[in-house]
Amino acid sequence: MTIEIKKSIKPINYNQAISLLEKRVENIYNNRASELIWVLEHTHIYTAGTSHKEHEILDKSIKVIKTNRGGKITYHGPGQLIFYFVINLNKRKKDIRKFIKLIEKTIINTLNEYKIKTFSDRKNIGIWFKDKKEIKKVGAIGIKVKKWIAFHGFSININNDLKKYKSIIPCGIKDRGIINLEKIKKQNYKKLNNDLIKNFIKYLND
Repeated sequence: MTIEIKKSIKPINYNQAISLLEKRVENIYNNRASELIWVLEHTHIYTAGTSHKEHEILDKSIKVIKTNRGGKITYHGPGQLIFYFVINLNKRKKDIRKFIKLIEKTIINTLNEYKIKTFSDRKNIGIWFKDKKEIKKVGAIGIKVKKWIAFHGFSININNDLKKYKSIIPCGIKDRGIINLEKIKKQNYKKLNNDLIKNFIKYLND
């Protein structure tokens, strides 16, 4: 199956991106468009998934956009890689759990190529890194499935401003921190988006 690959250089407005994804879902369902992978960065924004709670917003002065994705509250901004997709599960296996595991495998195995060992957690969705004794999140996953078309995506912290997370309880988890790849290991991450795309497509086709 043909997958269109988009790479945006300038930061993209969150609402515009979601609008494009939702239109793509309809077009794919009606056989008017191909599947999509879209790699980008967002301008500064806090977003809340369908299972968030108001007390998870610690700084009431920040603006939070409510979304229809799964999950809780998170932050997006420059220095964070956003990997969006619109994938038609009607033409693949209709197994959401397996699809989430495919995403986890994509991130974990790709970061392993950079000599960074991360792991998933059945209770706390996302990708985690053990920083000495503390477990910290380096990647967030938030998907929605409509008419068996999976969309939204995942994010990986590369060199984003971690102070922004102090305004919220990220993903509703109090006892774990947030980290980015630069703090784990200083190296060149310019090809990370290409490596993620390559592995994601490979596992989709397995």
